[in-house]
Amino acid sequence: MNRELDNILEQLLKFRRERDWEQFHRPKELAISIVLEAAELLEEFQWKTDKEIKKYLDEGGLENVREEIADIAIYILLLSHDLKIDLPDAIKKKLKKNEAKYPVEKARGSAKKYDKL
Repeated sequence: MNRELDNILEQLLKFRRERDWEQFHRPKELAISIVLEAAELLEEFQWKTDKEIKKYLDEGGLENVREEIADIAIYILLLSHDLKIDLPDAIKKKLKKNEAKYPVEKARGSAKKYDKL
């Protein structure tokens, strides 16, 4: 990982150790927490038009969105650490796989799934 992410992870692990929360942070619970926090992020946008979203974000809602994204990232970092997944490496490998599934000449400007291109 990069230095800043390593430092953040160390802070997260220290925070968790100090509270004796490792016992609660099993892979299943962390995965559930990622989904729950993602639902909270989605709730920030639910039932709003694009215009309403822009207004909401401009008027302070961006801080709520930022916090929900941070919560998701925290759980992803902890889960990756606990499963010994090198997150940057996993992302690079997935990007390479996606590049093969979604070649520019077929996917550019299209929201279709790879098997429908």
